[in-house]
Amino acid sequence: MFENVTFAYPYILFGLVIIPFMVFLYFFKWKKKIPVINYSNTEIFNELKPTLKGRLKDVPFILRIIAIALLIIAAARPQTFSSGENIYTEGIDVAMVLDISGSMLAEDFKPNRLEAAKNVIDEFVSGRTTDKIGLVIFAKESFTQCPLTIDYQVLRGLLTEIKSGMIEDGTAIGNAIANGVNRLKESSAKSKVLILLTDGVNNSGEIDPITAAQIARQFNIRIYTVGVGTVGQAPYPFDTPFGKRYQMVPVEIDEEVLKNVADITGGKYFRATGNKKLEEIYQEIDKLEKTKVEITSYRQATELFYSWALLGLLLLITENILSRTYLRTLP
Repeated sequence: MFENVTFAYPYILFGLVIIPFMVFLYFFKWKKKIPVINYSNTEIFNELKPTLKGRLKDVPFILRIIAIALLIIAAARPQTFSSGENIYTEGIDVAMVLDISGSMLAEDFKPNRLEAAKNVIDEFVSGRTTDKIGLVIFAKESFTQCPLTIDYQVLRGLLTEIKSGMIEDGTAIGNAIANGVNRLKESSAKSKVLILLTDGVNNSGEIDPITAAQIARQFNIRIYTVGVGTVGQAPYPFDTPFGKRYQMVPVEIDEEVLKNVADITGGKYFRATGNKKLEEIYQEIDKLEKTKVEITSYRQATELFYSWALLGLLLLITENILSRTYLRTLP
């Protein structure tokens, strides 16, 4: 009954000590009052069974005691408090742009470049709380896998469904950037960020990466570019009639273009040569583009004394009515 309840005036509860005192007076003093009518012999009444009225003779007193206790509790102002936090954010909208071309199956990352990239993106998303994040994938063409959202469970679910071969093979970096810009350009967020991950050279699409970067700059979108691939050659799996075979293929990343794209938009270029380095890059970007959160705590009181006071008054009225009608006693 009193769980999580506090009292504004707890000292008033000391008034409850009057209750046992009133009980004592009622049963040990008031009941021993001199009777109004004296009888020489009361044995004649011993065989009489007590009536309902007689059994209820103490009800008015009990109602009065309970009512007084309730009114004392009400006077102490019982309250409950609800607390919480108001969160004010400087919103950041992020477009994750991921290369899913065939070369992303190279296994210089474990288990391969694409799965390693998906893992670090998933970790990046799980570390956000209030930012809207979208996902764009590309190869020869580009399309939006997930629009900007704060439903990270949906986003992470769509991320797991990504695999190489969903789009015709190729590397359209410019188109991918343009698609990401389309996701962000209408955003009202104070900070708009595009994170592009690729392992190749732009060889497809209608828009070259530099032009796309200049468009991004017009919409105040900052681009971080990440080149993935070891230095030199990387093992690439090929399916043959005799099963999977590996062949060393050259790693070709157009770092110059990726650096220019980042510089044009005020971003930064990163080179990942292994899983650990890729994780560190996304951790660094996460720190650079972290939402500023202002938290204001609040505590709100809910008054409970109304119900206690109302019930106490109802009991007093009931006691008064019974004492003057059905359970009335002789003076």
